[in-house]
Amino acid sequence: MICCFTGHRKIDPDDIERMPDVLDYEIERLIVCGVTVFRCGGAMGFDTLAELKILEKKRKYGFIRLELILPCRDQAQGWTERNREIYEYILSNADSAEYVSDVYTPNCMHMRNRRLVDGSDFCISYCTASGGGTYYTCNYAKKQGVHIINIAEKLKNG
Repeated sequence: MICCFTGHRKIDPDDIERMPDVLDYEIERLIVCGVTVFRCGGAMGFDTLAELKILEKKRKYGFIRLELILPCRDQAQGWTERNREIYEYILSNADSAEYVSDVYTPNCMHMRNRRLVDGSDFCISYCTASGGGTYYTCNYAKKQGVHIINIAEKLKNG
């Protein structure tokens, strides 16, 4: 089974402290249910937290895979040096990386988001807004019959 991730680049300061524990719990739960492939999109913010958490889980569960589906090869252009270092670390430790486009195009993020969802059974999201790429991706996932686990709701209610 496959789980993808989608979430905002900016994380609410009230959520950031508890998010790693909630994310850890949900990932563990899915591994126990038979998820072996985790797909991420390489963006800063939630994607980065999820990718680092999956790399951590790979040390415990050698059978799980981190697949990156990235919008373009120059995605990290313009990022800070520290954020590029983290991105390169994730890229070099992922099991695979697929680029939707060689260079940035107006629709490469949209295409990346759809490719993350297509074929997924679950989607762990951090969605707090009723608009934008994360909201669109969650709605697309629902239409595809993907089970959504919204970390933002769990943080708000828990």
